[in-house]
Amino acid sequence: MREMREWLPREVSSILDEFRRLDRLLKDFWGTHPEVMSEIEWRPAMDLEETDDDYIVQVELPGLRKEDIEISVSEDHLTIKGERKREKEEKGKRYHRIERWYGKFERTVRFPTKVDPNKAKAEYKAGVLRVTLPKLEKAKPHRIEIKVEE
Repeated sequence: MREMREWLPREVSSILDEFRRLDRLLKDFWGTHPEVMSEIEWRPAMDLEETDDDYIVQVELPGLRKEDIEISVSEDHLTIKGERKREKEEKGKRYHRIERWYGKFERTVRFPTKVDPNKAKAEYKAGVLRVTLPKLEKAKPHRIEIKVEE
């Protein structure tokens, strides 16, 4: 970093220093104000994968129980919602840093083709929810063979 600063104009170097200070300030703020963190809606990380036959949605939900998660599906979208509740505060206990997110969440995915909601499957393992949604037969792409005339 020191080598980079030597060839940067003084103004750019000063701006980088200000960004670093702001970054530290925000990290300190969010890490030391648990009452603010607990009230913000959080968005768990999600992956959407497509195979020839299915859509597979995986959502990171560590620390949640099955009862904390609600899944609804229709022919064109999936909604996953729930809540991570904060543990009770005990008297005589002080937190110096809270970085885990608490509160309600809702994630909705729209699919480019229709799925069969009656054949959807969900499994929850090691804090990851995996929902497999089979495509409707009529929604699957069909390959058309080209005849070559000679």
